[in-house]
Amino acid sequence: MHIVIMGCGRVGSTLTRSLEERGHTTAVIDSNPDAFRRLGPSFKGITVTGMGFDRDVLERAGLPKADGFAAVSSGDNSNIISARVAREQFGVSNIVARIYDPGRAEVYERLGVPTVATVPWAADQVLRRLLPAGSEPAWRDPSGQLRLDNIYAPFAWIGQDLSRFEKEAGVRVAYLTRLGSGMIARSDTVIQEGDYLSVFMLESDAERVHAAIASGPEED
Repeated sequence: MHIVIMGCGRVGSTLTRSLEERGHTTAVIDSNPDAFRRLGPSFKGITVTGMGFDRDVLERAGLPKADGFAAVSSGDNSNIISARVAREQFGVSNIVARIYDPGRAEVYERLGVPTVATVPWAADQVLRRLLPAGSEPAWRDPSGQLRLDNIYAPFAWIGQDLSRFEKEAGVRVAYLTRLGSGMIARSDTVIQEGDYLSVFMLESDAERVHAAIASGPEED
């Protein structure tokens, strides 16, 4: 894929390196040429100095043939204008804009421009780590009926296999993280101390599920 990134700050440069590590080509736009130093000596893509909503700049960055466009500069207005130009004038459907103002982010989402609202996202991530397990899900589906919760394996379940955990708790374990590495969950996987489980459940069952998880396996 070829991805065009508008903004070469900490987010833009990190995003660019991540894409290149995955084998994709990139073009980075920034109004300040000194910002490109953040890309490092191993950068193999294109750098274009200018504004991300300028047609000529976008063409030089290869946007007409791009597979995606990310506007991640420090300016909300510049990001949203650039994203709309990419979509409406160049026909790039795979776009995302970084927005600091959560009110604006909601408006642009309704206009069909996917956004990442930086401050609410960061606050939400901190909130999830502060509150007790089950207080806030990691994800809900659009219908609000299905949720994904991330929980550390309770002591009572250590040594039990996932098939029993899923059956008695009434959940489906999507994957788990063990010693910093992700693992696809299998029914015969034995839960170990420190495992971080990503668990799907019905919203209507959440209170019962967390009670069952906390109480441990049923007595044989």
